[in-house]
Amino acid sequence: MSEGSRQFWKRSAKLPGSIQPVYGAQHPPLDSHRNKSSLYDRSRAPPFHPKSRKASSFHEFARDTSDAWNIEDDEGEEVLHPPFYQGLNSRVAEVTAVKVIESHFKLQEENRCQATVIKSASEDQLHRVTSDDLLLRKSLQKQKSFPLRPIIPLVARISDQNASGAPPMTVREKARLERFRQLLSSCNTDLEELRKCSWPGIPREVRPTTWRLLSGYLPANMERRMPTLQRKREEYFGFIEQYYDSRNEEHHQDTYRQIHIDIPRTNPLIPLFQQPLVQEIFERILFIWAIRHPASGYVQGINDLVTPFFVVFLTEHVDEDVENFDVAILSEDSLRNIEADSFWSMSKLLDGIQDNYTFAQPGIQKKVKALEELVSRIDDPVHCHFKKYEVEYLQFAFRWMNNLLMRELPLRCTIRLWDTYQAEPEGFSHFHLYVCAAFLIKWRKEILEEEDFQGLLMLLQNLPTIHWGNEEIGLLLAEAYRLKYMFADAPNHYRR
Repeated sequence: MSEGSRQFWKRSAKLPGSIQPVYGAQHPPLDSHRNKSSLYDRSRAPPFHPKSRKASSFHEFARDTSDAWNIEDDEGEEVLHPPFYQGLNSRVAEVTAVKVIESHFKLQEENRCQATVIKSASEDQLHRVTSDDLLLRKSLQKQKSFPLRPIIPLVARISDQNASGAPPMTVREKARLERFRQLLSSCNTDLEELRKCSWPGIPREVRPTTWRLLSGYLPANMERRMPTLQRKREEYFGFIEQYYDSRNEEHHQDTYRQIHIDIPRTNPLIPLFQQPLVQEIFERILFIWAIRHPASGYVQGINDLVTPFFVVFLTEHVDEDVENFDVAILSEDSLRNIEADSFWSMSKLLDGIQDNYTFAQPGIQKKVKALEELVSRIDDPVHCHFKKYEVEYLQFAFRWMNNLLMRELPLRCTIRLWDTYQAEPEGFSHFHLYVCAAFLIKWRKEILEEEDFQGLLMLLQNLPTIHWGNEEIGLLLAEAYRLKYMFADAPNHYRR
């Protein structure tokens, strides 16, 4: 490949690999309390007139917001950030710096007043104030040099609790945990009863084994579980020995290259997933899956689907919060078991939704169309509002179906959501549609308040779920179940 071709591949927005940042639940805006008008000012976009600019509206919007990060392929090159990203950083840094300086000056004035009354202040104290002033200036300089990021636990405390804190286990929760342990320790686990217990959420202590059973990775018979685990783990690493070296062969280079580009984009704000050892594990899992499924191969978005399994199986070996956990301290056997179990569990999930990732992704196209028909029946004002401002469902719901709402929700919420998906028949392929409908209607007030195309797309791609926990997911699932009960067995009710 010539140098000119390589540069075109890297720079062209129409080709994979040159993708701009996305802001969502896992990758939130730099300032969660940003002023909406300032966003539009920064983008310098002229007012939108739907009738006169219909053809180009979404393409113009897409230049400012996209679905991943523009990461250079060659080592040593800097990451390119769009002007909007840089402008927002400098604006936030300037406003914050002014506030800090004003606050510091007020403190200095108070110190001077106190000095006139209390004249026994030592030279050592005055020297300390001067040192603090120097430290403040240095911190402000650093603040202008680096982007601001919210300090929010995205994975930490992923057990059964809300994001706001970890309440002590109640009597009811202890009883539920004991019930799970009884089911899992029986000679032949009653999978139907296990699904009923799992629907409202699975305790962290028993989640790894429960997920293995509900996904079909482990048999219900207790005596067969360990032999099955050993056999499947050996089989996976047999695939590694057989296929992984072929990543350097010409006919597999494009697949491996795309995987290698996408891995750093997976949960970029969570330190766990930025560790080289973890990224190597993800690369092996995704490449082996792509080689063994040539009908679809690797598609962007599949990389996100590994993360919940990896975190859940990691908690089997870690008692502390995993967000900042260094996996290098785990034994090699533990890491191999986590990797193999994540591969097989992800494979079981994708077996049920593989038409989402085959050529032209027909599964996603059908689900988005079904979502449009369903919303038109359950909330006609929202549906008409989208039509009025020419917002297509595919423009925001494609990502909801492709990534199973993982870009819209914090990872702790995704894990709780998948408890129910594992328990629900066809949870990932069928029930997810009703979850998406309930999720959309949850924001009907905010949607109806937006009165232009760009405002609607900005809202739908940056929904404020960063502080969601189990309570919000429980309400979402209850509404989704209600919709399924009303419409799933009567599809003509939501067809026009």
